[in-house]
Amino acid sequence: MSDAPYAHGGPPLTARLRATPEDFVVDEDLGFAPDGAGEHVFVRVEKRGANTDFVARELARYAGVTTDAVSYAGIKDRHALARQTFSVAVPIKREVDWPALTHAEFRVIEARRHGRKLKRGALKGNAFVIVLTDVVGDRDAAGRVLARIAAHGVPNYYGEQRFGRDAGNVERARAMFAGRRVQRHERSLLLSSARSHLFNEVLARRVADGDWNRARDGDVFMLEGSHSIFGPEPATPELVARIDGRDVHPTGPLWGRGALRTQGNAEALERSVADAGRELADGLERAGLDQERRSLRLCAQRLEWEWVAESALRIAFALPAGCYATTILRELARHDLGEAIAAMQE
Repeated sequence: MSDAPYAHGGPPLTARLRATPEDFVVDEDLGFAPDGAGEHVFVRVEKRGANTDFVARELARYAGVTTDAVSYAGIKDRHALARQTFSVAVPIKREVDWPALTHAEFRVIEARRHGRKLKRGALKGNAFVIVLTDVVGDRDAAGRVLARIAAHGVPNYYGEQRFGRDAGNVERARAMFAGRRVQRHERSLLLSSARSHLFNEVLARRVADGDWNRARDGDVFMLEGSHSIFGPEPATPELVARIDGRDVHPTGPLWGRGALRTQGNAEALERSVADAGRELADGLERAGLDQERRSLRLCAQRLEWEWVAESALRIAFALPAGCYATTILRELARHDLGEAIAAMQE
């Protein structure tokens, strides 16, 4: 990620990220509310300095159920103040006194029953309130970059967290594809890292070419706010207007089995990236993953910013599920994620 090209001229600031967990607040939005009845209790918690799996185990222990009875939509950063929902399978005839649960690293905000368990990925997105501290740089230039981010979005890179310390997960994926045995949970992580790396390589080339947010010959497109894709099709004036209006985005490949849907120049670029990372592309195909698509552009929702001190900048925004706040921040400020990445390995 440190070598990936920028879309808005490079970050005008340097700053410290996550000086305290309260400087990085994440609020999960499921996009729906529990219905009040059923065998699954949706327990919303606020955690500080605790990883998601740890909280899940503690909820299982308190409820007297197995860890398999607890699920969640997505992992939240450990080095943060995060609010998220867990579902705990508890028979309807048995009640758990959730308000009485006290813990040093999290608290229960509310608990309500629902008819279905919470599945991975079953969320609308996340809202963030982030304070950058020890900020140095051109404040006026920072304002201009933030305005461009609000107007045009940013390249939808997978964040550094996806790849582990020093991007080691990609090399571990290569070793796994070469025959190294790994545990089941590690295998899933390494497959995701390999797939994300190839996507980032495609996106980096599109950013360098200046068309990460414009139509390229043979592109496939995604509708904003959904995973619905269409194309390839010509860049008609109507389509160009929809792209400019951020209603439609060009996409890149999440590598797997099957034919690429793109054609022309877009397909040629994607194939050249796969050829350069052939051991990763082949490994993903052998693992049984199918070709999918991901938007090349990320548009922050409700982006706001405020200087709360001479060297502290508060930024608030919301992102769809599967997108990274650090992808927004990298266009604005250079910061060291090393300690935070180590803390977030869950």
